[in-house]
Amino acid sequence: MFETIKNCFKVKEIRKKIWITLLLLLIFRLGCYIPVPGITVSTFSDYITSGNYSFLEILSDITGGSLANATLFALGISPYINASIILQLLTVGIPALERLSKQGEEGRKKIAQITRYVTIVLAVAQAVGIVVNFGVQSGSFKTGLFEALGASEAGANWIIGIFLTVVYTAGSMLVMWIGERITEYGISNGISLIIFIGIISTAGLTIVAKFGQAVGLGVDKANPAVLWELLGFAILTILEFTAIVAVDLSERRIPVQYAKQVKGRRMYGGQSSNIPMKISGAGVMPLIFAFALISFPQMIISLFWPDSGAAQGITDWFSGSSQYWYGQLIYTVTLCVLIFAFAFFYQSMQFNPEDVSKTIQQNGGFIQGIRPGRPTADYLKKISNRITLFGAIYLSLVALIPSVLSLIAVSLLGATDTALLSVFSTTGILIVVSVALELDKQLESQLMMKNYKGFLK
Repeated sequence: MFETIKNCFKVKEIRKKIWITLLLLLIFRLGCYIPVPGITVSTFSDYITSGNYSFLEILSDITGGSLANATLFALGISPYINASIILQLLTVGIPALERLSKQGEEGRKKIAQITRYVTIVLAVAQAVGIVVNFGVQSGSFKTGLFEALGASEAGANWIIGIFLTVVYTAGSMLVMWIGERITEYGISNGISLIIFIGIISTAGLTIVAKFGQAVGLGVDKANPAVLWELLGFAILTILEFTAIVAVDLSERRIPVQYAKQVKGRRMYGGQSSNIPMKISGAGVMPLIFAFALISFPQMIISLFWPDSGAAQGITDWFSGSSQYWYGQLIYTVTLCVLIFAFAFFYQSMQFNPEDVSKTIQQNGGFIQGIRPGRPTADYLKKISNRITLFGAIYLSLVALIPSVLSLIAVSLLGATDTALLSVFSTTGILIVVSVALELDKQLESQLMMKNYKGFLK
């Protein structure tokens, strides 16, 4: 990968794209530090990191800590991601959207425009929920400026609430615009790179803070025991990176033989090919779908009715952070069932055995030992289901590793600070590895295309 990056900087066109990408990512990170007036940051941050709103902690990690700091890009790219997921699901069930998706570039542009409108709606809803919960109920608004202008405290809260909703929505749309510009003028997918930078930034800040505790930077005394935590974290991260890369690059190749055909005076075909089927073909999408769906009831109740009995009931009976074993068990089982369901659902969207079978048959190909037509489709479907089953088991293990490690650290080792374990989120690491591998493939393809053009000249 480092050799690929080195070669890319030797090519002027690719080097220009890299600098544009870095510049836009720098603008994104600067926006994550621009404070928004009207909120008491310390009170806002305490609510985010209190442990009562796990979905908001995950959202803050993805945004590089900008949500906890109540900055301009507090919502980050999450409304756009949710809108994209919703459109993908609706495309399967709504014929009009399905027809648009098959209309080539023009159809994709229309779907992208619809996604932007849905993003605005979701960003407004998310901003309103956060403002209502943390502003009105916690009293974290700064009303001094508006009181000086003659507004009452209630009126000031309403003005600040509307102001913050507009600002956070605009910030989310600006992040979406930056991601689209990276995709258009830079390298790789801009949305993925923004998520990548957010997770890396959060992890980096946490590791630097732990290292400061170890060497005694600032007013704290040096604590050499923290170095052992950092060493254990590094070893576990390397092992997990290795396992994720091994699974991500593994695939089942189904050989396809093409019969020889004589057309005119020439003979075509007679070659062999293969159909690659990856174990983790769905990537991290089943995890994102499962976490989004399982956290939705808790998110709605916690944002608008945080002190109600229903909120406490969900926390006790249906939460990964529940203090009761049955609450954690129900949450874990439900999460695994959702991961399995979405893994098979997403695989069915990406791979259609009937279409692949027809394509093979139309091109004069066949799988050795399998008759063309329906038998080939059934065979491909059986292989796909087996591979998806192993992929779903793998994703379930990925989702459960942080909970198991946290339980071991707290119950057996008596740990009180689990900051490094929150960084050791296998979902986040899976996203980081997937984006890094995809970036490497994009750079290699652009290098190959440049060399191919040079060869033609």
